[in-house]
Amino acid sequence: MQTPLTPLALLRRWVVDYFNAHNPDAAREFIHPDYTLEIGDVAFAGRDQQWLPAVDEQMRRFPGLGMTVHEVVTASNRAALWFSQHGAQDGPHGPVAVWSGVALYRCLNGQMLGCVAQEDYLTRGRQLKSGRADPVEPPAPAPWDTAPLAQDPEAEGVVRRWLTAGWPSTLSGVRCDDEHLTGDRLVFEVDSVEVLELFSSGQAVAFHARQHGRYRGGLAGTPTGNVALQHLACNGIVHVQNGQISRGRVIRDRIGLRTRLRAGASS
Repeated sequence: MQTPLTPLALLRRWVVDYFNAHNPDAAREFIHPDYTLEIGDVAFAGRDQQWLPAVDEQMRRFPGLGMTVHEVVTASNRAALWFSQHGAQDGPHGPVAVWSGVALYRCLNGQMLGCVAQEDYLTRGRQLKSGRADPVEPPAPAPWDTAPLAQDPEAEGVVRRWLTAGWPSTLSGVRCDDEHLTGDRLVFEVDSVEVLELFSSGQAVAFHARQHGRYRGGLAGTPTGNVALQHLACNGIVHVQNGQISRGRVIRDRIGLRTRLRAGASS
């Protein structure tokens, strides 16, 4: 009997055999038919019904779309990935964009069951409009040699508490969205937080959370006078050292927040 693929092996197949090869047939070999992708406020339910068609559409828009892996975190039946996607819209001579994301995957018995992701579509739009692409961050030197480590409840607690704080983050080692490139910082006061998914592998902690609070500025062309309660979805991989977060990468659903704020201003 063949040994089921580990979450790390599944993630490698996802990146190498499926995504970078643009091969949906490979995806059907290891992704469960009921696979669902949650991204922002949208869910693509069913591998063949909604998810694969949605990714196929993006690959048609970016025919040479590729993915670079920056970090992998694995645990029992879980995996998380910090990545960048990059390509030219409409192929050669089209505008080029690079945008980052953080995704958490659920795995069982050698299959991927689902994913919750955030991708920085706001920065993609900025690059396509300007015609100037951002640099691709350095790749992980050995992502497929990442070893799963024991769970660290103390590190998880540090991250849960940190998520109750507002943005901008005071931690210089944590990069959020494209703020390190543009200098534009989202200001969001957090009243409460729902930690929807979180797991650790040693002192590396991956999370998916929904913060509730009030927008105070930082999104161009977005009104700041609306004090109504909003939510902001965010995914991240952060590292804890000596009881404090030392570094990490966070991607937030800024484009979803902007859409809701603009809709509220026009209603």
